[in-house]
Amino acid sequence: MTAERKIYLTPQEYLELERTAEYKSEYYAGEVFAMAGESPRHVLIATNTSYLLVGTLKKRPYMVYSADLRVKVSTSGLYTYPDIIVACKKPQFDDPREDTLLNPSVIIEVLSPSTEAYDRGAKFRQYRTIESLTDYLLISQDRALVEHYVRQADKGESAEQSVARWLLTAYQGLDNVAVISSLGIELPLSEIYDKVEWPEDEGGSRTLRVVREQGSDYETEPR
Repeated sequence: MTAERKIYLTPQEYLELERTAEYKSEYYAGEVFAMAGESPRHVLIATNTSYLLVGTLKKRPYMVYSADLRVKVSTSGLYTYPDIIVACKKPQFDDPREDTLLNPSVIIEVLSPSTEAYDRGAKFRQYRTIESLTDYLLISQDRALVEHYVRQADKGESAEQSVARWLLTAYQGLDNVAVISSLGIELPLSEIYDKVEWPEDEGGSRTLRVVREQGSDYETEPR
């Protein structure tokens, strides 16, 4: 029995197909990966967060984009669709079509059962190599929890040198407020999860700070 031969595409071939496709797909190392549809709860959380950001940043020169805009990780060639993107500087695009962003400042992903491990692991490792990226937020959809990673760079240190050092602050509970210092804003979890219903109560609230250093274990401490 002969194994089915994989078909590999160049980035240009992927983009040509993607721009006319009915459904979105990611691209990495020559392979195309179809993206699964999202649950109503996922869509509601992403919509709430996007509207909250747009309203909060309305008078600032920042751009907020939805999941319809691709991001290219230039160091690896990954093309992907984050749930929400904030660009603090003038947007830089991969080509004149202006549908693939190169310089996101903040990336937000709403976690799903099928993609949570990827968002926490391989995808975050790729995102960390984007020099412009300062913040990465993961929003749970099964409880009120926002995990916020912030790049830690010493003065004069390049983004490449600081790739392995990210500070994690976890905000849990509807009475908590996520702080994005790079944007100078606060995001109340009660607004992120507005009209979201869970089968069971999500429990108490707390805020933890977690520091990740290269080659070390996570350390947590109450904030």
